[in-house]
Amino acid sequence: MALSGTPVENNLSELWSIFDFALPKYLKSLKDFQNIYAKDIEIHKDTQKIEKLKKITAPFMLRRLKTNKDIICDLPDKIIIDEYATMSKEQASLYKSVLDDTMKQMDQKDSKGLIFKLLIALKQICNHPRNFDKASDSNPTLSGKTQLLLTLLDSIMLQDEKVLIFTQYTQMADILVEVIEKELFTKPLLLKGDMTKTQREDVVEKFQSDNRFKIFILSLKAGGVGLNLTAANHVIHYDLWFNPAVENQATDRAFRIGQTKKVTVHRLITKNSFEEKIDKMIKAKQELSELSVNIGENWLKDMSKDDLLDIFDI
Repeated sequence: MALSGTPVENNLSELWSIFDFALPKYLKSLKDFQNIYAKDIEIHKDTQKIEKLKKITAPFMLRRLKTNKDIICDLPDKIIIDEYATMSKEQASLYKSVLDDTMKQMDQKDSKGLIFKLLIALKQICNHPRNFDKASDSNPTLSGKTQLLLTLLDSIMLQDEKVLIFTQYTQMADILVEVIEKELFTKPLLLKGDMTKTQREDVVEKFQSDNRFKIFILSLKAGGVGLNLTAANHVIHYDLWFNPAVENQATDRAFRIGQTKKVTVHRLITKNSFEEKIDKMIKAKQELSELSVNIGENWLKDMSKDDLLDIFDI
């Protein structure tokens, strides 16, 4: 028997390894499995291969979903809301400048290495210009997403409720602490990967038990797994991972056994940006994630330049 909270997070080889432990050679060798299933599913989204893999693995899998009321009848509902932010003039100008410059470089060299660099740059610009250039003022008016966040936080605090804010970037977490302290006159708690075990336990305990602390900012890698934060009934994903498993694991810090309130999840998406377009693509491929096949952001590098131009076009 093998027990897993997330059978597949990054690629199908993780599913193979679980089966190879419980039923050795049932899915053949790893090389055979990759050639028969993984490559066609992960790269080409081959629906026939998906269905075949489902059929041969389903008889050996017992899957418990927290949303199944027959299993957990007392867990409240989870509501997911896409919240759309409009770029400030400064953001839009910087976004276009970085995009145009990178596209020119793609004409001159192999583009695959530049794609992820561009993704990171544009994500940071959508977050806040300071997250990208490290020099801009932290003023929230420079970022439509930061202004949207403050509006959401104001409403949550008026309701005397608690919220988790996840971001991929530790620097963005620091920026948010600075902005929230200045604009909302409250000190948010912060969890980052460089904190000691004692520091982590202390900040979690404060959030869970001290009603003075309403806002908890977490870097996604440090706070995405292994924490029980049921004091919060709001979760805000400030910047999105294009991997449903990672996002869901972070949300489940609040949406878990012990939660007594309805959990509202706010996904912040920048309008007229690559964030909006990639989010639509992922939702169109949701069948893949229902299989617990979540392939992170790696599929982006396999797209043609024309496809990329369409995604990054504003």
